Amino acid sequence: MNIVVLAGGTSTERDVSLVSGDKIYNALKSAGHKVLLLDVFLGLKVDSIEDVFERGEELSVNVEHIGEESPDLDAVKALREDGGKVFFGPNVLDICKKADVVFMALHGENGENGKVQAAFDLHGIRYTGTDYVSSALAMDKALAKDIFRLYGIPTPEGYSLLKGEKDTHTPKLPVVVKVTDGGSSVGVYIARTTEDYEKAKEAAFSYGHEIIVEQYIRGREFSVGVLDGKALPVIEIAPKGEFYDYKTKYQEGSAIETCPAHLSKEESDKMQKIALDVFKALRLSQYARMDIIMNEAGEMYCLEANTLPGMTPMSLVPQEAAAIGMSYVDLCEKIVSMALDKE
Repeated sequence: MNIVVLAGGTSTERDVSLVSGDKIYNALKSAGHKVLLLDVFLGLKVDSIEDVFERGEELSVNVEHIGEESPDLDAVKALREDGGKVFFGPNVLDICKKADVVFMALHGENGENGKVQAAFDLHGIRYTGTDYVSSALAMDKALAKDIFRLYGIPTPEGYSLLKGEKDTHTPKLPVVVKVTDGGSSVGVYIARTTEDYEKAKEAAFSYGHEIIVEQYIRGREFSVGVLDGKALPVIEIAPKGEFYDYKTKYQEGSAIETCPAHLSKEESDKMQKIALDVFKALRLSQYARMDIIMNEAGEMYCLEANTLPGMTPMSLVPQEAAAIGMSYVDLCEKIVSMALDKE
């Protein structure tokens, strides 16, 4: 099978995406497929695309390592001769059209927000993951939280603010301030004082035009993947720092991850039900991952849904799949199979 693994892009999660893509590329190649790891933004400059899958090892993106900080996107954009006026790089759409399926390893803006999925639908390109509507719903954290409330899904109380809008709220500190369309905990801040709150808003607005402010809940952090309509085992993340930030997620040894989590059967079942309820409420399909926090009283709150969860060596969904005996290669093959079965 000819498969494009699509990664990179111009979001703050570019580096994470490339590492996810590299691992997926190697897994699918080991399963006997002809695979090309392609940067959606930088594309591929070749005289002909007729034999790109035969030359996959030669032409694929070379991924060396992931940095401790978010990438320099201005430097990435400067690599494009046209300055990146069009999101898709050279030959990307034409190569994707030649593939049997595109494995979406994109994370963050223009990867999880539904725009690439919508473009692929218009071009008749088959891809992994949920569709453009559900991608957009889940990516907009403010909108997703409104849907959670509509469906009775517990989520921290809060409000959203637009850039330039007068803030008339008096938050009950501490609060979490975050950009509505970010990921990998980029643009997320905990504010414990009024001064911290003002600084957090300014910092979060540097990542987008809308932010949300929500109640800070102290407790245990969990994640639950849903694969083909079934909840995977719950994983607990115990960050060694204050919270599960960008460095903690992608630097080995920064967090203790336990799967299956040490929970009672009742607690585990309840958490999995919340994940499935979110999956249904946001109209998700194929697979996704829900982040949940449980306070000291045992109350559970869904923080957000991730429609293209990380597939790096340290990522959560692969660990959850492993807990039910599914290898990383089998997980990638299952995701491809679901995409091919999609009507």
